[in-house]
Amino acid sequence: MKKMLIRGGKKLSGTVVIGGAKNSTVALIPAAILSRTPVTLDSVPHIQDVDNLMAILDEMNVKSEFADCVLKIDPTQIKDVPLPNGKIKSLRASYYFMGAMLGRFGKAIVGLPGGDDIGPRPIDQHIKGFEALGAKVTNEHGAIAIRAPKEGLHGARIFLDMVSVGATINVILAAVTAHGRTVIENAAKEPEIIDLATYLNNMGASIRGAGTDVIRIEGVDQLAAHNAHTIIPDRIEAGTYLAMAAAVGDGVKVQNIISEHLDAFLAKLEEMGVTMDVGEDSIFVYPSGDLRMVQVKTMPYPGFATDLQQPITPLMLKAHGEGIIVDTIYPKRVRHIPELIRMGADITVENDVILLHHADHLEGTEVAAEEIRAGACLMTAALMAEGETVITKAENILRGYDRVIMKLKGLGADVALITD
Repeated sequence: MKKMLIRGGKKLSGTVVIGGAKNSTVALIPAAILSRTPVTLDSVPHIQDVDNLMAILDEMNVKSEFADCVLKIDPTQIKDVPLPNGKIKSLRASYYFMGAMLGRFGKAIVGLPGGDDIGPRPIDQHIKGFEALGAKVTNEHGAIAIRAPKEGLHGARIFLDMVSVGATINVILAAVTAHGRTVIENAAKEPEIIDLATYLNNMGASIRGAGTDVIRIEGVDQLAAHNAHTIIPDRIEAGTYLAMAAAVGDGVKVQNIISEHLDAFLAKLEEMGVTMDVGEDSIFVYPSGDLRMVQVKTMPYPGFATDLQQPITPLMLKAHGEGIIVDTIYPKRVRHIPELIRMGADITVENDVILLHHADHLEGTEVAAEEIRAGACLMTAALMAEGETVITKAENILRGYDRVIMKLKGLGADVALITD
């Protein structure tokens, strides 16, 4: 078990460089097995999820090497093996092997996904998509078994009952090598889906409309990578450091950003009174003066991202008035609240609505990072607090934040990682 030790009260300054998007990376790595040639990914973040996905690839006899943010994957000797449990349980994004293996082999046996406990995230839309393409889906001893018919998968018109990033990606992965045309309606529009479509199209896929709510796919026989793919910057990591810079910064530049991916988040920071200079690929955050409380409502992209509601919370505690956070995506995503209260925050949850009031003073104590973004919230709160904070379950933070200790130290934070 890992712990993060933070001594608060120090102002941060300098430059932090954002890594590649976690939510792209965890889809692009499983998608690599669709290629008949070796794949190179650039700007890969140093996070635990990458190590876990590489271990899953290894079980399939797919060799991979990771150094200096470049990940090389060789799927040319891949073996069709079931992935019932083990590493699959440790991260939710491993479910992308369902669509990737179905597209590559016409069958997949994958354990039910794990990941953060942030409320129900059913995979019924994924199953609906696979079945529409002609696959038969059954539950075998707690694992999902998906099998295409003898003649292979066929294109279909699929309307997703709810906007789901995971289901959109999984259907794309299965449909790129299906016979005929697939149309996904009510598709998710996240930048990470555009990134995946760009990657697959460069391998020879035919995907149109990524980034809109209707995606059209013409099936091709097979895919082959010829060029390296550079992963887009992580908008959630960027938003986390922007909120941190506004909360405890004395002039911080956040580099390697696509600001359009953060429009809804930046609008909230401006509404609060945060002063920023938005450049072509960076944002400079000035030291904050008086801040105004705001209301935050998470929505599917291009709305305010659910993954940023926790990182913005400590900043809101600095503002005056009453603030409200409503997470329409994961209403039960409140595991950071009891921890903030232990630090002295004036914050309550009523009927899945988070109510915040100004907190003049936070006190360092021992808190637990129950999931990735809750951990990000507690890091900022710890930097704001007086005294020493110990964040237990810090491995959850490392699952989603690229070289976070190095980056915080680079900004002047007094932070250390302790392994029990």
